[in-house]
This record gives sequence, C-alpha cells and structure tokens, in this order.
Amino acid sequence: MQIALPQLPYPYEALEPFISRRTLEIHHGKHHKAYVDKTKDLATKVRLADQPLEAIIRQTAGQEVHRALFNNAAQAWNHAFYWRSLRPQGGSKPEGELADRIAADFGSHEAFASELAAAATGQFGSGWAWLVSDRDKLRITTTSNADTPLIHGQAPLLTIDVWEHAYYLDYQNRRPDYVAALIEHVLNWDFAAKNLSRARAGAESPGAAGRAPVSTGTSLHLR
Repeated sequence: MQIALPQLPYPYEALEPFISRRTLEIHHGKHHKAYVDKTKDLATKVRLADQPLEAIIRQTAGQEVHRALFNNAAQAWNHAFYWRSLRPQGGSKPEGELADRIAADFGSHEAFASELAAAATGQFGSGWAWLVSDRDKLRITTTSNADTPLIHGQAPLLTIDVWEHAYYLDYQNRRPDYVAALIEHVLNWDFAAKNLSRARAGAESPGAAGRAPVSTGTSLHLR
C-alpha cells in the first residue's frame, strides 16, 4: 500500500474565511508533503515502504532507532486525519448517537466544546487536541508533537492541529481565535460520527484490543 500525499477533500479556498487558501496551500502542499516524502524515504531504508501508515506507526513507536520514521509517519497520518476533521460549513452540533454520547460523557455539547477549546488552547507548544473513544467512553485528550492516539489504545474521532503552521498566517499568536473558529464553523461532525461507528464495530469484534479502524482520507480505511 503506497505512502502518498492525499488530496484535500475540498478546494484550498473552501474553508475561508476561517482558514485561508494560502494557509492550506502551505500546510498541505509543503508541511504535510514533507512528512509524507520523509516517511517514504525512511520506510524504504528499513523495508517498510509497502506497509500502511498505521502499521509503520505501531511498529516504530517507542523505538529510539526509528524515532525519525515514527515522527514523520505519525505526522503524515495525523495530518490526513485533520483534513477530514474539517469541512466547509461545518461546526454547529452533531446529531444522533454522537450527540447522545457527547451529552452523556460531557454533560452537554456546550460543556464539550468548552473542554475541547481549553485543551486545544492549553496544549503547550506543538501538538494536537483530539476527541477519542476510549474504552467505550468519549474523552478529550492532547498529544505533543507527532504523538497520536493510535499508539495509546484509543480510537480518534476528530482532531485539531495546534502546531503554529496550522494557523499562524491567519491568526498569528491568537491560537484561541483559531480554535474557536474551527469548533464553531469548521469541524466535520459527519466524519466524527462515522469514526464512532467504526470504533464501536471494532470494539465488538473479537481481538479488537482497542484498535478500531478510523478513516484518514489516505489509502488507509477509506470512508
């Protein structure tokens, strides 16, 4: 299975005015592409280039000798997942089972949104804020740098990238404004709901061990 830069699921200008075309062109076409290219190069050297990103991430996690490969593969995967976590005319509120689960685990959508904003804004330095399914409970978690829920037995439902290159051209140092704009206007609740369904199906399968497939928009677990 090829390691390749996925196309964005929308045009570069589709998330304006919340994320500019220029930001997406640089973020996707340069930063994400660099992670993919480096992953391909490093994976080829250790004969893992035919493996899907998830497999590379899990095989190299915690291995100092493969730190560079893990970091680049995880960043390639995290970014592919991030693009799918956003959509034009997104935000608002989820519906159906996901809405019910958020109400049950956070008390209300408003409480959830406040907690997600606080996590994303408060993440020190570079990293990610995630909504995950963890042992049949929804949680908000953060990871630093290239770390990812995939290696912590959690099924990610959606994410917010809080590396500065995700927002600096549009918001400079105003990370809270960027986070608020995504939560209110751009988050893709349909994508999160599909990932929740996959997580539930994976948890119900024998031997799943918390490794439910999730959709990234790459060649891994498409749609």
